[in-house]
Amino acid sequence: MSTPTLSALNAPLLLLRMFTAEYPHLPAPCLDVSTVYPDLLRLSFHDDLASFEAWREALGIAAESVCHHVQGDGRTRVLKAEADYAGAWLHLVGYAKIPAPEAVRSRAEVDS
Repeated sequence: MSTPTLSALNAPLLLLRMFTAEYPHLPAPCLDVSTVYPDLLRLSFHDDLASFEAWREALGIAAESVCHHVQGDGRTRVLKAEADYAGAWLHLVGYAKIPAPEAVRSRAEVDS
Protein backbone atom coordinates (compact mmCIF):
# COMPACT_ATOMS: atom_id res chain seq x y z
CA MET A 1 0.00 0.00 0.00
CA SER A 2 1.40 3.39 -0.96
CA THR A 3 1.56 6.35 1.36
CA PRO A 4 -1.12 8.96 0.61
CA THR A 5 0.02 12.41 -0.43
CA LEU A 6 -1.16 15.67 1.09
CA SER A 7 -3.47 16.15 -1.88
CA ALA A 8 -5.49 13.16 -0.63
CA LEU A 9 -6.68 15.47 2.17
CA ASN A 10 -7.88 18.16 -0.24
CA ALA A 11 -11.57 18.03 0.67
CA PRO A 12 -11.27 18.57 4.44
CA LEU A 13 -8.41 21.06 4.10
CA LEU A 14 -10.34 23.15 1.57
CA LEU A 15 -13.36 23.04 3.86
CA LEU A 16 -11.21 24.20 6.77
CA ARG A 17 -9.85 27.04 4.64
CA MET A 18 -13.40 28.02 3.71
CA PHE A 19 -14.47 27.99 7.38
CA THR A 20 -11.46 30.13 8.33
CA ALA A 21 -12.50 32.77 5.79
CA GLU A 22 -16.26 32.58 6.38
CA TYR A 23 -16.43 32.08 10.16
CA PRO A 24 -13.38 33.72 11.73
CA HIS A 25 -15.53 34.94 14.63
CA LEU A 26 -16.58 31.44 15.74
CA PRO A 27 -14.78 29.64 18.59
CA ALA A 28 -11.73 27.64 17.54
CA PRO A 29 -12.36 23.89 17.63
CA CYS A 30 -10.00 20.99 18.07
CA LEU A 31 -9.31 19.82 14.51
CA ASP A 32 -8.87 16.32 13.18
CA VAL A 33 -7.87 15.47 9.61
CA SER A 34 -6.45 12.04 8.91
CA THR A 35 -5.23 9.91 6.04
CA VAL A 36 -7.32 7.09 7.53
CA TYR A 37 -10.50 9.00 6.56
CA PRO A 38 -9.21 11.43 3.92
CA ASP A 39 -12.59 13.09 3.22
CA LEU A 40 -13.40 13.78 6.89
CA LEU A 41 -13.01 17.00 8.85
CA ARG A 42 -13.80 16.63 12.53
CA LEU A 43 -14.38 19.70 14.69
CA SER A 44 -14.62 18.94 18.40
CA PHE A 45 -15.37 21.10 21.41
CA HIS A 46 -14.40 20.01 24.91
CA ASP A 47 -16.32 21.30 27.94
CA ASP A 48 -18.09 23.80 25.72
CA LEU A 49 -21.46 22.88 24.22
CA ALA A 50 -22.13 26.56 23.47
CA SER A 51 -19.31 26.51 20.89
CA PHE A 52 -20.73 23.32 19.38
CA GLU A 53 -24.12 25.04 19.08
CA ALA A 54 -22.60 28.19 17.57
CA TRP A 55 -21.00 26.12 14.81
CA ARG A 56 -24.10 23.98 14.30
CA GLU A 57 -26.24 27.09 13.83
CA ALA A 58 -23.72 28.83 11.56
CA LEU A 59 -23.51 25.76 9.32
CA GLY A 60 -27.28 25.37 9.17
CA ILE A 61 -27.31 21.89 10.67
CA ALA A 62 -30.80 21.15 12.01
CA ALA A 63 -31.04 20.70 15.78
CA GLU A 64 -33.14 17.56 15.14
CA SER A 65 -30.17 15.91 13.43
CA VAL A 66 -27.95 16.17 16.52
CA CYS A 67 -27.39 12.86 18.32
CA HIS A 68 -26.93 12.82 22.07
CA HIS A 69 -25.41 10.18 24.29
CA VAL A 70 -23.56 9.86 27.56
CA GLN A 71 -20.16 8.25 28.09
CA GLY A 72 -17.61 7.88 30.87
CA ASP A 73 -19.95 6.13 33.32
CA GLY A 74 -22.51 8.87 32.90
CA ARG A 75 -20.08 11.72 33.53
CA THR A 76 -19.75 13.13 30.01
CA ARG A 77 -22.50 14.38 27.69
CA VAL A 78 -21.72 14.03 23.97
CA LEU A 79 -23.44 15.82 21.10
CA LYS A 80 -22.72 14.77 17.51
CA ALA A 81 -23.80 16.13 14.16
CA GLU A 82 -22.69 15.06 10.71
CA ALA A 83 -23.10 16.72 7.33
CA ASP A 84 -21.85 16.45 3.79
CA TYR A 85 -20.42 19.92 3.38
CA ALA A 86 -18.69 21.30 0.26
CA GLY A 87 -17.38 17.90 -0.80
CA ALA A 88 -16.13 16.80 2.61
CA TRP A 89 -17.76 14.81 5.38
CA LEU A 90 -18.02 17.03 8.45
CA HIS A 91 -18.37 15.78 12.02
CA LEU A 92 -19.14 18.21 14.83
CA VAL A 93 -18.68 16.78 18.30
CA GLY A 94 -19.25 18.50 21.63
CA TYR A 95 -18.31 17.15 25.06
CA ALA A 96 -19.39 18.46 28.44
CA LYS A 97 -19.11 17.19 31.99
CA ILE A 98 -22.33 16.21 33.69
CA PRO A 99 -22.32 17.59 37.23
CA ALA A 100 -22.59 14.97 39.95
CA PRO A 101 -25.93 14.94 41.76
CA GLU A 102 -25.94 17.06 44.93
CA ALA A 103 -26.04 14.00 47.22
CA VAL A 104 -22.96 12.49 45.58
CA ARG A 105 -21.12 15.80 45.67
CA SER A 106 -21.88 16.30 49.34
CA ARG A 107 -20.68 12.79 50.21
CA ALA A 108 -17.49 13.31 48.20
CA GLU A 109 -16.78 16.56 50.02
CA VAL A 110 -17.22 14.82 53.40
CA ASP A 111 -14.93 11.94 52.39
CA SER A 112 -12.14 14.37 51.40
